[in-house]
Amino acid sequence: MTVPLGGVPLADHAAVYAALDRAGFTDVWSSEVNGADAFTPLALAAAWQPRLRLGTAIAPVFTRGPGLLAMSAAALAEAAPGRFALGIGASSPVLVDDWNAIPFTEPFRRTRDVLRFLQAALRGETVDGAFGTFAVRRFTLERPPAVPPPVLLAALRPGMLRLAAAEADGVILNWLAADDVSKALAELGGRGPGFEVVARIFVCPTEDAGYARTLGRRLITSYLTVPAYAEFHRWLGRESALGPMWTAWAAGDRRGAGSAVPDEVVDALVLHGSPERCRAEVRRYAKAGVDVPVLALLPTPELTSGGAAALGDLIARLGPAGEERA
Repeated sequence: MTVPLGGVPLADHAAVYAALDRAGFTDVWSSEVNGADAFTPLALAAAWQPRLRLGTAIAPVFTRGPGLLAMSAAALAEAAPGRFALGIGASSPVLVDDWNAIPFTEPFRRTRDVLRFLQAALRGETVDGAFGTFAVRRFTLERPPAVPPPVLLAALRPGMLRLAAAEADGVILNWLAADDVSKALAELGGRGPGFEVVARIFVCPTEDAGYARTLGRRLITSYLTVPAYAEFHRWLGRESALGPMWTAWAAGDRRGAGSAVPDEVVDALVLHGSPERCRAEVRRYAKAGVDVPVLALLPTPELTSGGAAALGDLIARLGPAGEERA
């Protein structure tokens, strides 16, 4: 599950993490946009639920210096030895440049360089030298983790996917349909032992299809108009399906862009229906080759009106243990 869950204060997440564990969820993965940072929700989970595995999906490679990113990862790996995976990625110009006042330049090379730095630093090595997009002088972690965390790379198109396969411990996929997974995995080629495929999957567990599609269109126009995601979906073969949306968006017609997204695209990228149906659709990703399907739970009318009890019931029905009750 993606954490923190919307509408629940971080201080109240002890009950959320306990419910996820009871429902059979194995992992909690954070994201970092403009809400909580990537590490704090996982630090709380490390203290409150010692069985859950923790992961960042993702910590951007631009918004922290290489040394600080290594320190944050090492601290969490020490707090949850053997249970933490560090997911990193380029993020986007809006988050990096517009919101953090850091130039978003050469994202592929920066991601590659930070990946190489982190792997050395988290092994406890002294890192000294130039990486291409930055240079580090004699950095050594004061407290290198006894169990260095695996470092996974967020990747969309062939270049980054191949870098992940060649140098990272896994890959993190995002904003793709179950039927798209095979195309992405084909670029990974021969992967090393233990290589993990993680995918974030947007789930809106409501049988109000109109509500789910309206929300899905809003998300799609927010994300898939970002150049990297637009090129990703062109590569996946959605030029004809999403071309009208991109045209309207470029012309400043936000309402028209949303209206131009076909139902079938929304339904493929944002799972909706009963919790049981959503769980079955998530299983399609696993069958396609995703090792860790990570649900990103979207708000629904039922959750808004039902409060904590509705959230607890939903978690129970969405989780693997819910198959025994269904």
